[in-house]
Amino acid sequence: MTPQQNPVSPWMDDELALFRDSVARFVEAEMVPNDAQWREQNNVGHEIWRKAGAMGFLCTDIPAEYGGAGGDFRHEAVVYEELSRRGLTGFASAVHSICAHYLLNHGTEAQKHRFIPLLASGEYVGAIGMTEPGAGSDLQGIRTRAVRDGDDYIVNGSKIFITNGSLTGLLALVVRTDPAAGSKGFSILMVETKSLKGYRVGRVLDKMGMKAQDTAELFFEDMRVPAANLLGGEEGRGLRQLMSDLPYERVILAVSGVAAMEGALAATLAYVRERKAFGHVIAEFQNTRFKLAEAATITRVARTFVDRCIQDVIDGRLDTATASMAKYWVSDMQQQVIDECVQLHGGYGYMNEYLVSRMFADARVQRIYAGTNEIMKEVIGRSLLS
Repeated sequence: MTPQQNPVSPWMDDELALFRDSVARFVEAEMVPNDAQWREQNNVGHEIWRKAGAMGFLCTDIPAEYGGAGGDFRHEAVVYEELSRRGLTGFASAVHSICAHYLLNHGTEAQKHRFIPLLASGEYVGAIGMTEPGAGSDLQGIRTRAVRDGDDYIVNGSKIFITNGSLTGLLALVVRTDPAAGSKGFSILMVETKSLKGYRVGRVLDKMGMKAQDTAELFFEDMRVPAANLLGGEEGRGLRQLMSDLPYERVILAVSGVAAMEGALAATLAYVRERKAFGHVIAEFQNTRFKLAEAATITRVARTFVDRCIQDVIDGRLDTATASMAKYWVSDMQQQVIDECVQLHGGYGYMNEYLVSRMFADARVQRIYAGTNEIMKEVIGRSLLS
C-alpha cells in the first residue's frame, strides 16, 4: 500500500525502520518461498526457528540479560506485522513469545536464565498447554493433574488445539496441583519435551485454515517433570499467572489482525488494477471503488486503535478491557475486510494459490482463540459496570 493508504505508525523510528527492513528481507527470502511446502506438511520445521533466532528475531522484547534481544514491544509488533501481511501463519512466534513472557514475568531467576536463552535462539520452540477437550475459554474445567512425588511432579492428562504442539521443546503446561483449592489449585509447569517419558504428541489436527501451523493433541501418562520447573516456584498461582499475561496475548492478535487486513487490501488493490471484466479493469467500476473505500476506512481505524494499544504496552498501561476490545473488534473486522477482498477477486479469491483465500481461512480462528469474542465482550461489559 502507498504511504497515504498505510501511514507510518507513530511508534516507528529510524532504528525500527532498519529492523523492519531486516525482518522483511528475512521473511521474503526464508519463509515466503517455503510457505506452500509448510502448509502441505502442516508444520514449518525446526530449521526456520533456529535461523530466526540467529538473526535476533525471537524474544525481541526480552532483556538481553536473559538472552533476549533487548528491545521492546515495538520490535515484536514489527515481526508480527511482516509475517501477517504475507499470510505466514505457520510460524507462530506469538505463542513462542508468550511462553517466554510467562518465564520473564513469573519465573524464578534460575528458570529465566535457563529457559529463555533456549527460546531466544530457536533451540526450543515454545508452546502453551491450556485447552483440553472439556476446557476452552473456561479454564476452571482443566483436569490435567500434577501430583508431587519427591523432587518431581507426576502428570496425567491431555491437551488439545496446542499451537506449536508437534515442534515444541518447552511447553508451559497448565495443571491442577490441588483439586480442592478451586481457582488456587492450578499451577504451570515448564516441560522440556525432548525424549521425555510419558509425553506423547497425538494428531496434528486438520484445520479449516492455518495449514502450516502444527496445532496438535498432547498426552501425558505418568510423565515426570522436575519440581524445579514449577513456574515461579510456588503452587497455586497458575491462573493468576495466566490472567496477568492475557492483555499481552490479546493485543498481539490485534496487531496480527490489522496487518493481515493491510496485506489483503494491498493484494486486492493490485488485483483490481489488472483484472478485466466487460472490457474494463475492475478498478474502474464504482462498486469496486466503494468496497475498497469501506475496507480501507475500517483498516485505517483499526490501525489507529492498534497503534495506540502498542504504545500502551510500551508505557505499561494497557488494561484488560482495552486489550479485549482490540482483540474482539479487530478480529471481527479482519474477517469482514478479507471477505470483501475475496469477493473482489471473484472466483480466483476462492483459490488457495491466492493470498486472500488463505488469509480468509486463516482469519476465522482469530475470533475463537485467546478467549472467544463473546468472552471478550463479557470482560468489557463487566469492566464498564464494575
